[in-house]
Amino acid sequence: MGWSQNLFRVLWRALSKEVKEQVGTDLFGNKYYYIPEYKNWRGQTIREKRIVESANKREIDYEVGDIPAEWEAWIRKTRKTPPTMEEIMKNEKHKEEIKTKDFYEKEKLLREESSKEHLAPPVQTQIKGHASAPYFGKEESSVAPTSTGKTFQPGSWMPQDGKSHNQ
Repeated sequence: MGWSQNLFRVLWRALSKEVKEQVGTDLFGNKYYYIPEYKNWRGQTIREKRIVESANKREIDYEVGDIPAEWEAWIRKTRKTPPTMEEIMKNEKHKEEIKTKDFYEKEKLLREESSKEHLAPPVQTQIKGHASAPYFGKEESSVAPTSTGKTFQPGSWMPQDGKSHNQ
């Protein structure tokens, strides 16, 4: 079945005037091709194509990351020119530097956290009363009733000697 498909592709390219031009390869062995815009035998304009022939011939062997980001950008037409091997190597080196820098920064943060002494919990403010109580923000009620003329604050009763009447 494989030889018949190849024969069909060769015949198709010959009839359709499709010229496949290799523009590069990557570290994984993938080959990248460019087919410029052309007119087929019926006079239709066929847009340009950018193709990758994977080093892994079977589709199930493909994994994410098998195509470098620079080549993927070229295939998806987000960049006009194909990347050079020097550019790819420079970017790979830069990625490694960032990884090691991030590793050392994380290591430094972990060391700082482990060396810090545990701080005391923050001081909590004590609020007397409740916001809905008539004496919120005022001093606690006294045993004796108080009055300023316009307001009346009743006194509060407390059991003497800590004894409770509910025994």
